[in-house]
Amino acid sequence: MAENILTLCYLVASVTFILGLKMLSNPASARKGNLVAAAGMTIAIFGTIFLYEENGVKLGNYTWIFGGLIIGTIVGTLAAKKVKMTAMPEMVSLFNGMGGACAALISLVEFNHLAHEIQATGITAGHTGKILIIVLGLLIGSVSFSGSMIAWGKLNGKVKDFSFTGQNILNLLFLAIALGCATWLIIDPSQTYLLYVIFILSLLYGILFVLPIGGADMPVVISLLNSFTGVAAAFGGFLYDNKVMLTGGILVGAAGTLLTILMCKAMNRSLLNVLVGSFGGGSTAAASGSKDQGHYKEILVSDAAMLMSYANKVIIVPGYGLAVAQAQHACHELEKILNEKGVEVTYAIHPVAGRMPGHMNVLLAEADVPYEKLQEMEQANDEFKNTDVVLILGANDVVNPAAKNDPASPIYGMPILEVELAKTVIVNKRSMKPGYAGIENDLFFQPKTSMLFGDAKKVLQDLCAEVKAV
Repeated sequence: MAENILTLCYLVASVTFILGLKMLSNPASARKGNLVAAAGMTIAIFGTIFLYEENGVKLGNYTWIFGGLIIGTIVGTLAAKKVKMTAMPEMVSLFNGMGGACAALISLVEFNHLAHEIQATGITAGHTGKILIIVLGLLIGSVSFSGSMIAWGKLNGKVKDFSFTGQNILNLLFLAIALGCATWLIIDPSQTYLLYVIFILSLLYGILFVLPIGGADMPVVISLLNSFTGVAAAFGGFLYDNKVMLTGGILVGAAGTLLTILMCKAMNRSLLNVLVGSFGGGSTAAASGSKDQGHYKEILVSDAAMLMSYANKVIIVPGYGLAVAQAQHACHELEKILNEKGVEVTYAIHPVAGRMPGHMNVLLAEADVPYEKLQEMEQANDEFKNTDVVLILGANDVVNPAAKNDPASPIYGMPILEVELAKTVIVNKRSMKPGYAGIENDLFFQPKTSMLFGDAKKVLQDLCAEVKAV
């Protein structure tokens, strides 16, 4: 009876995961989708704790189980409530790394159980499939964990890009040795020390795998590592013959893989190029910004307010600078004031704006910006030629015309928001410092572009006051 109820719990949880993921595809239903999936996970967790039996024996150690649940719930809740939107990418990376670590620990624990069974029975045959699953879960989970920790450090500025001659060769060597040890372990399970060699080599590979990748590619890396964690969790589902764990892992792995492919497409680069190209972290990017661009011109807040107040159409391009300044609410306020004056205001969102997939969408949703006003890149590019004013708030690389005009640029070929087609372009930045890719932006020096320097939140608040006064 208990087994049938548990199977039903797992079925319900699996369905909620699928429904939740579907609902996450639309910002209007995303919050509800998250809650639906979380409810399914809660059912699966408590169903396992109270209903799971093996050889007629239920789980024990309730003190340890609920102690871990309580501590994890408290830490997760506090972290989620305190995190700023600018720190959301590194939190995603950190939590993703914890998932990889969990998968790796499961493999270590289960192999120890299997080793004791082999030692007690003396039978090594018939375990090939299980050892293969354990080894793959350990390798992928360890890479996801250590790689995510480096990505977390890069995103919060504690870890710098680092590369050396022959690093890719060393990475491949570590991977080849780890795979060789895995093969040997499958052939001879009694060589238990090989599991720890694989574990250490996988951790080192994850570190060296992410270290040289430039900051501009971090959204792609986070998405890829997320897919790794999903695959590692799916191996855990195979290991325990747990349908809900398998379903969740496959969904995360598939979603992460698809998102990685879509983001590479948005940057017009192959995944291999992202992983070995060190975009945003190498000397090529720095050299690209060394040419003489000429002079830029500044604009006063009052003049910018006048231009927008008498415009028919304004498009706002949000970037990481908007997130840093926590200026999304002030931006929405400016939008509402302009709407009251009869100005049409929309937002243009680049697929890789910010430091994680969907960063700008989440940021604006937090300020209650209607989703209908968010235009994807293709739609926005069709609208710029009919736009009076484009207001760029902290975006840089995603509006750089060098991606179309400069074959020597490291971002050449990357689809961008073609803001230069508008009649007037106003760029809000703190300074003329290059963006995340580390290259100069040709847009800033074009005749129709004016620079509006200052903190995004303060500038937007001043613009609101000036537009009201017009």
